[in-house]
Amino acid sequence: MTQLPPQILQDPALRRVLDALQAQGDGAWLVGGVVRNALLGEPVDDIDIATDATPDRVQALARAAGLRAVPTGIDHGTVTLVADGQGFEVTTFRRDIETDGRHATVAFSTDLAEDAARRDFTMNALYADASGQVIDPVGGLPDLAARHLRFVGDPEARIAEDYLRILRFFRFFARYGRQADPAAVAACAAHRDGLSRIARERIGAETKKLLAAPDPGPAVALMAQTGVLDLVLPGADPAALDALLAAEPAPGGWLRRLAALCPTGPAPDLRLSRAEARALSALHQARARDWSLDEAAFRLSPEAAADHAVLRAAQGHPLPPDLSARIAAATEIPMPIAAADLAPLEGPALGRALKAAEAAWIASGFTLPAPALIDAALLAEEDPT
Repeated sequence: MTQLPPQILQDPALRRVLDALQAQGDGAWLVGGVVRNALLGEPVDDIDIATDATPDRVQALARAAGLRAVPTGIDHGTVTLVADGQGFEVTTFRRDIETDGRHATVAFSTDLAEDAARRDFTMNALYADASGQVIDPVGGLPDLAARHLRFVGDPEARIAEDYLRILRFFRFFARYGRQADPAAVAACAAHRDGLSRIARERIGAETKKLLAAPDPGPAVALMAQTGVLDLVLPGADPAALDALLAAEPAPGGWLRRLAALCPTGPAPDLRLSRAEARALSALHQARARDWSLDEAAFRLSPEAAADHAVLRAAQGHPLPPDLSARIAAATEIPMPIAAADLAPLEGPALGRALKAAEAAWIASGFTLPAPALIDAALLAEEDPT
């Protein structure tokens, strides 16, 4: 008998929700990521609960227990119950009636095995009752122990239900897998064109999560092998990502890894936010102009400058031991002159002079005094060649 670590069920808010759902004989089970991560000894980000009670009954049981119920996904059987300021998604057992590769029409069920059969991967189809006893209807426990990523049932059928599961497969392999089921890999390759039916926002979200894994290299290499990578990020270079991963002093963020994987920009669009797009563009610009660390530290944010330094390290420029101090010097010490100090220059001449002053300031390691910077600026304008 496999049990969850006891501390998982000691949260008073979770106990209130489970007690409310079971107060009149209905069942409630922890499901999915909470069970998987708890058994792996990894952090639990959120807690999902499955139940044989209908959504209407879930809301009635919550009201009877003094809990707030929010119908966050009522059409698909999900109600969020709020206890002590924490939200827990509670979803009624379901079975698929109809799927089109993007969306599913579901019917509610009272059968845990039926609910498990519609889930994506065996390691995500693990349940635990209120005592912590784990229920494994599809053979997920041995797969989890071996870090063997396998679809529930027929992989082609699971993918045809939602083509985004192709990217989820690679994302979960990057995060939890050591062995990729050959039938699953073949199915991802065979149905990769189905990704064209998926919204770019969903593809972008999965890609970012994949690249944020501790070591996404093997998963990205497998994506390239199956032809999926070229559909998601045409022209991406897995070898460049591997070089970056080898150079990272600690696991880095997804954006730096995307910059390495796609040095000229991601295409097609991943629906990045404006801030994300600007940050990625800055890294591409720094790379295209071959900025030194000091120039990047002067012109970019401290975080972007650090990313640029690691990207340069992947290209053979070792990380300096005083990286943090050099970035701090560029960002914390202001250049001691401004445009007003270069009067009477104006217009393009002023722009050229300021650019020369900046170059001298960077070259000096941010130590040149104001008079020397003014001289450098005026000399450059006197001799623009």
